[in-house]
Amino acid sequence: MEVAGTGAATPSHASVVDTDDFDLSRLLNHRPRINVERQRSFDDRSLGDLYLSAMDGRGAGGYMDSYESMYSPGGGLRSLTGTPASSTRLSFEPHPLVGDAWDALRRSLVCFRGQPIGTIAAVDSSSGEVLNYDQVFVRDFVPSALAFLMNGEPEIVKNFLLKTLLLQGWEKRIDRFKLGEGAMPASFKVLKDPKRGVDTLAADFGESAIGRVAPADSGFWWIILLRAYTKSTGDLTLAETPECQKGIRLIMNQCLAEGFDTFPTLLCADGCCMIDRRMGVYGYPIEIQALFFMSLRCALLLLKPEAEGNKDIMERIVTRLHALSYHMRTYFWLDFQQLNDIYRFKTEEYSHTAVNKFNVIPESIPDWLFDFMPSRGGYFVGNVSPARMDFRWFALGNCVAILASLATPEQAGAIMDLIEERWEDLIGEMPLKICYPAIEGHEWQNVTGCDPKNTRWSYHNGGSWPVLIWLLTAACIKTGRLKIARRAIDLAEARLARDSWPEYYDGKLGRYVGKQARKHQTWSIAGYLVAKMMLEDPSHLGMISLEEDKAMNPVLKRSASWTV
Repeated sequence: MEVAGTGAATPSHASVVDTDDFDLSRLLNHRPRINVERQRSFDDRSLGDLYLSAMDGRGAGGYMDSYESMYSPGGGLRSLTGTPASSTRLSFEPHPLVGDAWDALRRSLVCFRGQPIGTIAAVDSSSGEVLNYDQVFVRDFVPSALAFLMNGEPEIVKNFLLKTLLLQGWEKRIDRFKLGEGAMPASFKVLKDPKRGVDTLAADFGESAIGRVAPADSGFWWIILLRAYTKSTGDLTLAETPECQKGIRLIMNQCLAEGFDTFPTLLCADGCCMIDRRMGVYGYPIEIQALFFMSLRCALLLLKPEAEGNKDIMERIVTRLHALSYHMRTYFWLDFQQLNDIYRFKTEEYSHTAVNKFNVIPESIPDWLFDFMPSRGGYFVGNVSPARMDFRWFALGNCVAILASLATPEQAGAIMDLIEERWEDLIGEMPLKICYPAIEGHEWQNVTGCDPKNTRWSYHNGGSWPVLIWLLTAACIKTGRLKIARRAIDLAEARLARDSWPEYYDGKLGRYVGKQARKHQTWSIAGYLVAKMMLEDPSHLGMISLEEDKAMNPVLKRSASWTV
């Protein structure tokens, strides 16, 4: 196996590699090509525009040449919390917690041959001692990466992107099975040899994970983070390298491969995302579909049409995006009217004119849902597949759906309405419920396999995760619901430092530090910092948000909550 663009052989499936001959390191010292013209946003251009530009043979600069005025690369003067300066109207005195949080985040940085390349899971905020995992988890690093980008420190993020790209080039095996070329690692760690004075990398592609599940979301987060880096710095150089272009293609090829699917959604195993234990999210979980949609849109913006192999990929992305947006907005969306329609569904309809296309049995609607669903509001359900609809609310998938504009503006507003109407259920005393409600009794036994960590209202089973506050805040800013974000952040500030930044909270209201929650959790710290910085300077939202594409908006008629 060869690393892309190097010609250097790599071990077949060894976990450790010496990277002296890795050519991507040359990029670290290159001067970036900056493009900051203030014209039409490349995010605002429709898929049709991008596709036509691809067919015209124009380069990436043809549609990535302008950044909306809501974010200015470079940042200029510094504000009180260390972020690029915001207007006087938006500035405020920093909370005392902010400085402590930055100190803790910096202590979690891990270096590879003298360069910071990521943050490990948890480090004692006073001693710097590694408390838990010593790996850099790809999905866990995302809020830390955004914090560094917002603070004008993009080199850390660039180093991370390059190192994970290197690891993608490894041959990945679990037992005797070889994983796809596009697979990104769940995590990696730096191994130091004091005798030789050499650092090496060790990666985990799922072979060490609980349940041996490969992460389906790592590649999506990598693409999303590459776009965030490009967006915040104006540096097109990294994304335009042949290595990064190939990395994006490999991820897209793996996701867009043809099979026996009859839906545009992505089929996944249980435990393949943030919910990385058995929790009944196998099939077509909302978290993966929302991330898949967002990464498709980001890939379309980052791929250079004239590069070899990109034209076909871009055509397939455009086709998939149209199908996926229609499918998700039509079949995953649930509000009061749609719930009433499902309640009245007929079953066993055998024809192309069937209304109940997935043969959902009305008796499968859980009792809690009838009281939970407000007259105004709605959300994307957890999963839809033949004869199965998971009606649970999942925070990450719904927030990402808003940021990626998978949700229409009306749907995005309805999601925020639901959060306001069901504040005690979804926010409680510590934001944010990873899912709602908890499963218990025989259902818990059957779904989780009697998992002692995922008992009711704990961990992934209805636990409250402070890291999710950055996604909630971003969704609030995009929908103009800042009061929700401020109220949630106020709740978090009252507890997080006092409780030593735990990983998650337990209980129906999130009142108790989690039974097995790790303290000084890095992504809890980073999630808080990103939320604070976005509130101080909402222009940061441009890194992680995509504007609505009018070309993907079919005429859908649902319920009054869309138009009120």
